[in-house]
Amino acid sequence: MISVFDLFKIGIGPSSSHTVGPMRAAHSFTSGLKQAGQLARVTRLRVTLFGSLAWTGKGHATDKAVLLGLAGELPDTIDPDHADTLVADITARGAINLEGRGIAFVPAEDIIFNRDTAPPRHPNTLAFEAFDEAGALVAAERWCSIGGGFVTREDEPAGLGTITTQVPYPFANAVALLSIGQETGLTIAQIVRANELALRPAAEVLAHVDRIITVMMAAIERGLKGEGVLPGALKVPRRARALHERLEADTSRNDLAPHEKMDWVSLFAMAVNEENAAGGRVVTAPTNGAAGVIPAVLRYYNDMCPGATHEGMRNFVFTATAIGGLFKTNASISGAEVGCQGEVGVAASMAAAGLAAARGASNAQIENAAEIAMEHHLGMTCDPIGGLVQIPCIERNAFGAIKAISAASLARRGDGSHIVSLDQVIATMRQTGADMNTKYKETSLGGLAANFIEC
Repeated sequence: MISVFDLFKIGIGPSSSHTVGPMRAAHSFTSGLKQAGQLARVTRLRVTLFGSLAWTGKGHATDKAVLLGLAGELPDTIDPDHADTLVADITARGAINLEGRGIAFVPAEDIIFNRDTAPPRHPNTLAFEAFDEAGALVAAERWCSIGGGFVTREDEPAGLGTITTQVPYPFANAVALLSIGQETGLTIAQIVRANELALRPAAEVLAHVDRIITVMMAAIERGLKGEGVLPGALKVPRRARALHERLEADTSRNDLAPHEKMDWVSLFAMAVNEENAAGGRVVTAPTNGAAGVIPAVLRYYNDMCPGATHEGMRNFVFTATAIGGLFKTNASISGAEVGCQGEVGVAASMAAAGLAAARGASNAQIENAAEIAMEHHLGMTCDPIGGLVQIPCIERNAFGAIKAISAASLARRGDGSHIVSLDQVIATMRQTGADMNTKYKETSLGGLAANFIEC
């Protein structure tokens, strides 16, 4: 299984695979130097980015993330407002302070964007090198950022992030998950919760889930207040605040069409993803590029669904964890591997299942909701203009949230029986991603990114 602690990570924007993952990998590299007693010999560091990290790393702030990670920062604890100051200080001094020593690092020279060499294992690959005063290599490691903030050494076996400790209800696919529910009478949320409690105390598990919910709601609120333009050459204006003001002004109208409630859902999703694009604090759910979908649907449940409770929000998160874990285990949540179907598509599937669960759906209806949401994201490419998580990513989260709500509603009106299973859709998503041309996988070489002409 994949734990709620692994799938939902608190970090900073704009990307889980290009920001959160590289920061964690860089932190692991320097931490390893300390643990091995090698740091005292190191006088210079160098980082090489390959694949999608090389092609879109500038737009996704990969270089900034690497600097922060090497300096000892982690995504879930760094103050986003302090990050730019720290990066500017390292750049100005041409050195990173580690344990009181200044180690030479000039970002313009020591972060290499290698767009020519194809990495052997994963399109998001980083190579770290440490040198001594004579220029001899002290240590070298290659890491892969495999989506959703997960990282692994390139030479490590697959399966990182999965829990190997014995849990009471192990499942590797949706068929097994539904079978457990039928045999025990437990809901999907209860199955996941029981597995989590086999790993950690109940207070710790619930505190983490509650923190996830709190950070998601806070990201919405910060996004609603943000003004100005987003970082990057596109100069995309933040829209959430103005849209919020217009929606508030419309609340007293008597002629509101029923579908206009969905404008609020779009607003919530866009607010989170504008915050993410600005480098603010968000939750990878399951990625940063798709970080707005689940918060928007959670907020919809809390604000607009009769009988909503905090326990319902917890059940939403536990259920979404089960679905996200199935995609992570049997396919991918990396846009660089399978396109945006693995990011916004998976987020919509998780959100549809979570909403259906929170509203009392049966396990079969929940699986159906997850299947419907992903089925209609199959083939979605990852084509961010300029390598920035802005266009089409911000609006794409809004539509992912709306699809999730529609999928949950359709599933709850049925009896759970359907022709195409969630497992079959996951397999199809994996196969579609494998067949997809590389230029449509977070390289900014195809799709909208290639057809957009800057003035």
